[in-house]
Amino acid sequence: MPVVIALLVIIVVVLVTCIKVVPQANAFVIERLGAYQQTWSVGLHIKMPIFDRVAKRVTLKEQVVDFAPQPVITKDNVTMRIDTVVFYQITDPKLFTYGVENPIMAIENLTATTLRNIIGEMELDQTLTSREVINTKMRASLDEATDPWGIKVNRVELKNIIPPAEIQNAMEKQMKAERERREAVTRAEGEKKAAILEAEGMKESAILKAEAEKQATVLHAEAQKEKKIREAEGEAQAILSIQQAKADGIRVLREAGADEAVLKLKSLEAFEKVADGQATTILMPAELQGIASVGTVLAEGMKSVK
Repeated sequence: MPVVIALLVIIVVVLVTCIKVVPQANAFVIERLGAYQQTWSVGLHIKMPIFDRVAKRVTLKEQVVDFAPQPVITKDNVTMRIDTVVFYQITDPKLFTYGVENPIMAIENLTATTLRNIIGEMELDQTLTSREVINTKMRASLDEATDPWGIKVNRVELKNIIPPAEIQNAMEKQMKAERERREAVTRAEGEKKAAILEAEGMKESAILKAEAEKQATVLHAEAQKEKKIREAEGEAQAILSIQQAKADGIRVLREAGADEAVLKLKSLEAFEKVADGQATTILMPAELQGIASVGTVLAEGMKSVK
């Protein structure tokens, strides 16, 4: 009886150990009697006791490996150190298991040789300014080389480029000189712009001043013109008023029954006021000349009587 119980326990233990659950983003490579049998994907699986075994557990997630700096020589014989970061993903667990003995070491060595080949065709300045080109070439080369290993290289990045100390010192001096040059250029451009703005301000001020003076002159001329027009209109109005008054006086005399001689004398007085002592010659109608002579005789008579 105890033997039976022991056998049952052993059978249960064996069955339990034969049940395998493959988690998400993983795969199991199964061998039977030392030969590849199949690849288990995510889910519940049962293997044959004793004959089957899990040869390798493979993660299908994207992985990152950071390689140590590698010495490389540029086309112009400058030795520098470059460390790279490789992003890869296992696409075929069988090839990954049986394709290469140590995949990570293989990728590291392949990365170093590929990097030396690419950098060896470029000069120092080109190397420092062409990271994207180098990354693209390395990714294409590594992806093609790792296909037989069931690995896909998604991305390659140059993490650091470390030139020699003397090159770094020269680069720092060059950068300092370039910064000083840019500072001088910026300062000169600022002074130039300030001078231009100042000149434009003076120009605008002069233009505004000239326009103001012009407007003032125009307004003054218009005021003088308006004044003269008003004076002329006033004088004309005064003359019209005087003439209207004289005409009204003559009309009153006529209405009062004054004879022709009195009217002619009034006309003569009007001529006298028109001359205003300034005219040297006055043309008088013939009918007024006799009246003028009579008026002169009467005036002289009045003086003698006095």
